[in-house]
Amino acid sequence: MSCNHVELEGVIAECDTLRYTPAGIPIIGFNLSHISQQQEAGVTRSVKCMMPSLALGDIALEASRLRENVRVKLSGFLAMKNLKSTQLVLHVTRIEYSQTR
Repeated sequence: MSCNHVELEGVIAECDTLRYTPAGIPIIGFNLSHISQQQEAGVTRSVKCMMPSLALGDIALEASRLRENVRVKLSGFLAMKNLKSTQLVLHVTRIEYSQTR
């Protein structure tokens, strides 16, 4: 299986400081706050979630310029936070700036 693609739009809620891995690769973590209305079983449902996100390399350098309350659309894939955790993290491969609604 190879299908693991996520697109999620929201507002930057928190942004960590840019740091570097021991191999010298830039890395940054941040949270995306998502609120929307979705259809499920013929009923409109309010959806709210906080998505922990991580960016590496050139995307990390771009993400380091993000500020809280900026609306973005993130694309990437899901992976476990680490080997000892089942918490999912969005590994960001693309950042698009969204229009304010």
